[in-house]
Amino acid sequence: MGLLCRATLAAFVVFVAFSVYKFRELTKPIDAPTLDLDEYWGPGKKSNYKENTEVVENKFFIPDEVIDSLRKDLNRSFEFQAPLEGIGFEYGFNTVYLQKVIKYWRDEYLPKWRKRELFLGKWPHFTTNIQGLRIHYIHTRYDIPPKGKKVFPVLLLHGWPGSVREFYDMIPLLVNNADSEYAFEVVVPSLPGYGWSQGSAKPGLSATEITVIFRNLMFRLGYKKFFIQGGDWGVIIGSNIATLFPDAVLGYHSNICWSHGLLSMIKTTIASYYPKLFVPEGYEDFFFPQSEKFKFLLEESGYMHIQSTKPDTIGAALTNNPVGLAAYILEKFSTWTNKDYRKLSDGGLEKKFTLDALLDNIMIYYLTNSITTSQRLYAENSNASVFSLPMERVQTNVPTGCARFKHDIAHALDWALKDKFANLIHSTYHKDGGHFAAFGLPKVLYKDFMEFVEKVVKLNNL
Repeated sequence: MGLLCRATLAAFVVFVAFSVYKFRELTKPIDAPTLDLDEYWGPGKKSNYKENTEVVENKFFIPDEVIDSLRKDLNRSFEFQAPLEGIGFEYGFNTVYLQKVIKYWRDEYLPKWRKRELFLGKWPHFTTNIQGLRIHYIHTRYDIPPKGKKVFPVLLLHGWPGSVREFYDMIPLLVNNADSEYAFEVVVPSLPGYGWSQGSAKPGLSATEITVIFRNLMFRLGYKKFFIQGGDWGVIIGSNIATLFPDAVLGYHSNICWSHGLLSMIKTTIASYYPKLFVPEGYEDFFFPQSEKFKFLLEESGYMHIQSTKPDTIGAALTNNPVGLAAYILEKFSTWTNKDYRKLSDGGLEKKFTLDALLDNIMIYYLTNSITTSQRLYAENSNASVFSLPMERVQTNVPTGCARFKHDIAHALDWALKDKFANLIHSTYHKDGGHFAAFGLPKVLYKDFMEFVEKVVKLNNL
């Protein structure tokens, strides 16, 4: 072998060895970061802040003049551009259907607002101050525990553009289901900056930092161990709580199973060549073809890029603009429920939801003026400090459950999930439903969650 050949071979061996080394370095599990459990997010200096740990019960009442002002805005004449011929929701919210939503909102929803207000206040609502922020949450607690049932606390976590309203049809199943041997004391917080929860006055309140706030909330309420169920941002926050505070979590259940690390991408690519080896028969189309799934994510992620870079700009456009707010938010409830609904002139919005339910959610954003602060979470989760804490590589060892709803925006294989969730004990597939499972299919999600709880109880002799 000539000198040049030997040198080339040696260089190749070094390159391969270095590549293997770097791959292992980039994919091996890392230790959990240590976070400040008292990080201050309120206005002004922490030195001037003394935390009031009082829990305050809240009652809903929106003054008539606020509703009258909204009605006046909805009474305006709107000169929308007509949708293109043959187009449903492919270009965004169909303006013909938008006129119907405006009319319903003005002429049927607002006249019964006091009934909707009572409905929104049907569960006990509270606020308390944590780390400088006023945090809102729903909390159901038994005065007398139901006989013959095991009672567990559960933390339910929503995302964007949702709210605590998403769980209203699931809460009674958890609290009052006579057919179940389990009952739950339910805590449903509004994320900081969402609904009635105060937004941060300082940059840096990412999903990782919110983890600490909600851990502190549960501890304040007296729950040292609890279940978690979450979707959208609730997936990341719930996963982080289970990862960073494993001693506090009985089990973590998600209806969106994501894994975005390098190793996950490699495994998904390998599985795409032999799907039947990695996916239960009949569910291959949840994951493949990859090109189709990537195309859908690319088409539907424009909002994320705006909110991750200029949340205050789009927030200013939507503030005091109820029609724009409704179009911007409701379009997500169409496309993320089923991408094929884009072909429909009404976006399929009333296939899984009622207009009353959808407008309840819009009203929460409108009445609390929280659209801008809610969108800032995307920017806070996209900065360098978050990327320096790669939570994807910190293993989660608590019992984990994954419920996949076919039309959600993304799914991860069990093979990939197990690198992150080492104790994945529950994995299911549902051929109906999409991103907003608690809102659109509460009974299905409840049943899946209960199956997971049963497995955890047996596994840990609870």
